[in-house]
Formats: sequence, C-alpha cells, structure tokens
Amino acid sequence: MEDIKKYIEDNKQRFLDELFELIRIPSISSEQKHKDDMKKMAEALKQKLLDAGADKADVMPTDGNPVVYGEKMVDSSKPTVLVYGHYDVMPVDPIEKWDSQPFEPEVRDGKIWARGADDDKGQSFMHIKAFEYLNQSGKLDCNVKFMMEGEEEIGSPSLGKFCEQNNEMLQADTILVSDTSMLSPKNPSITTGLRGLAYMEVEVTGPNRDLHSGIFGGAVANPANVLADMIAKLKDENNKVTIPGFYDDVIEVTDQERKEMAKAPFDLEEYKKSLDIEEVDGEAGYTTMERTGIRPSLDVNGMWSGYTGEGAKTVLPSTAGAKISMRLVPNQEHKKIARMFEDHFKSLAPKSVKVEVKELHGGQGYVSPIDLPAYKAASKAMETTLGKKPIPVRSGGSIPIIATFENVLETKSILLGFGLESDAIHSPNENYPLDQFYNGIETIVHFYEEYAKTS
Repeated sequence: MEDIKKYIEDNKQRFLDELFELIRIPSISSEQKHKDDMKKMAEALKQKLLDAGADKADVMPTDGNPVVYGEKMVDSSKPTVLVYGHYDVMPVDPIEKWDSQPFEPEVRDGKIWARGADDDKGQSFMHIKAFEYLNQSGKLDCNVKFMMEGEEEIGSPSLGKFCEQNNEMLQADTILVSDTSMLSPKNPSITTGLRGLAYMEVEVTGPNRDLHSGIFGGAVANPANVLADMIAKLKDENNKVTIPGFYDDVIEVTDQERKEMAKAPFDLEEYKKSLDIEEVDGEAGYTTMERTGIRPSLDVNGMWSGYTGEGAKTVLPSTAGAKISMRLVPNQEHKKIARMFEDHFKSLAPKSVKVEVKELHGGQGYVSPIDLPAYKAASKAMETTLGKKPIPVRSGGSIPIIATFENVLETKSILLGFGLESDAIHSPNENYPLDQFYNGIETIVHFYEEYAKTS
C-alpha cells in the first residue's frame, strides 16, 4: 500500500504533464472539424499504453472514429480485465462562460480545470497510470486489455459493430469502467445502475419564410409558440411524462429497496445551495435521488428559433427546433420509447404547422449485481484507499454502450468512478480534483490486487 502511495507522490507532476498533453487535443466527436484531432488523440493514447507497459497497442478503424486497443497478457490462467474508456469530449459552448481556456488545462484550488479533465480523459488516464505502476513494480497479476473509443459522447454508434467483429479479442472476465461519479470522498460510492437514453430532435415549420410579426402576427401560426406549447404538454402537473405507454415497462422499485437507497447520505439543502436554486423539481411522490436513479425523465436540452442577436428584429420565425432527451430505467427499450415519442409529439401539432422528428441516438439502461467477485474487489479497493466501505448507488446518467457489452460480449461491467457532482462535466469550467485523480490511481491498483485473488 505504501509503495503505490510513494509512486504517485514521486510522479505527480509527470502524471499531470502527460494528462495535459492529452487534454490539449480538442477531441470533440460531435464536430466534423475535429476529425483529425480524433485521429491525433487515438495515436497519442496508443503511445501512452505502450509506454505504460502494454505488449501491444493499435489504433483500429471503425465506421466512425477509431478505437484504441491495447493488452498485456501475463498468464492465461489468470483473470482478464477489459478497461473501457472514451477519449472524445463534449463541445465547449458557451465558451464565454469558461474562466480559462477549455483545452489549456490549469491547476487551481486543488483541481484540474479543462474540458475532459474528468469526463473521461482524466478518469481513463488513471487506469493507464495504475497499469504503469503494476508493470514497473512487477505486481501485475491479471491480464489487462484496454478499449478506448472516440464516440461515447455521440452515443457510441460504431462500437457495437466493433465489439461484434472483435468479440474474441475483447473477451474478459470483467469490464472495468471509470466514467461515473461517487457521492463524495467522505461517502464513497460505486455506481450499480445507469439509466438508458432516447435522444430526439424535433423541428416545427410554419410559413415558408420568416414573416413581419406586425403584419402577420396573430394571423399565422408562430412555430416558436407552437413548439413551446407542444413541449409543455409532454409533462403533466405532477411532472409525469404524458406519452401514452411511457411507463408501461418501468419496473417499480419495492418499498424495501427504496428504504435501502434512502440510507445513502444526501443533504438536500446543500444540493440546492450548490446549484443556486430555491427548490428542487421532479416527478411527484419521489425523492431527488429516486428521481435521478430509479425513475425515467424527459428534458429539453436545447431550443432555437427566430432572431436571437443583439437588438430587435421583429420576425415571426419560419421554423423552431429543439433537442429532447428521455432518460430511461432498466426494462424500458429505447427504440420503442423513441417511436412512442414521435407518434405522440406529432399528435400534439395543430394543422397550421408541419413537424419532423428524428432519433439522434440512444441506449439501454444497466444494472450490475453487487455479489460479483469484481464488484467485491472494487468495493474492497475503494475502502482500502478512502477508509470507508462504498455505498452501491444507481446513477441518473447513461453510458449506452454498457448494455451492449453485456449483450455482445456477455460480460458485466463494474463502474468504478471518481467524479464528483461539482466537476461540471458537459458544462463550462469542467474540473477534476487532484485528490480524486490520485486516489483513483491508487484504488485501481488495489482493485487488481484484490481481483487477482479470485482466480
């Protein structure tokens, strides 16, 4: 235990320097202009794996951005761990909200500030440094494979096919993922469930051009007004989604399970204070943690229409659009929900407009049992590092490819995340505490030590 602490202490600055090299590459998968950056990032990751001790590492093509694969096989009789992470990041908009340049990482107040600092470059890099230590110390007693993709933030459209085509190469006893968060360092947790996702884009079209709002206002349907009204009808007064059949496949959590979930420490007042809000909101009859862990939800992720520039321009817009996501719980099938959404949304439209609905991407929810040897190893490892047994919790987020791993590779995933709610992933000023970064490296080392004992 002291060896890994000393190794981290002796190499802290080098670890940061290497991580910052990766963060400086603007690997935004949703923007075509960064296509070359995706390839550059993949090649850089490949080299990091080789430098850390991988026997081989390759940049492998897919229908989209490449996958970085690496491995070190120490003994065929030993258990094999497949480490999954992603090297793509979210766009940085609105750029004016950042306190520093998003791709010029800075350390302030004990945190790394940059896009990808947590999600998922920082967390993925913890695995590479833990792997490096185990190799250099001669303590690696498991086979390790790495699979780093470049499309997670756009729904992993190419990875399912990649897994099918490389099924044998990717076979492992467990999949280890650090792309989630914990409750807090004082109250560590391991994510045992993820919500699924159905992500849609809608467009409402009225007249064939923008119109003068004085001459035509009140006589022609305004697509922005219509869209706002249609969206408002997607939920009722109790914040339940109004799509017919939306809840049909939702498995209700028992009262006993809800009591167990309620044992997880949660300070509602601190939660509201951290977000600068006076009240929380959500489906009636459920707590804040239940609303994000065991219940589905529907939210608008973006809206656009008309003139939004400086000053006034009195137009009645021709079109209005929105991106809408539905977080789903296990047993809700995302393709089915997407079809139901389209049918219902179109039914809400008056004849004065035309409506187009597109499904952008989606994925299934996931639940991991806590009696798996890999989960027990992760729990013991986190307890060794942080001094407290972690609480199993269900997350409100989605990692669509995790369910695919279970279906295609027939392997369960352990979600050993070290992010915090305050890390602002997907937002301006994303950050990652240095303590979480270093504690993550140490915990991953302990995971391998514990998991090797199961062979």
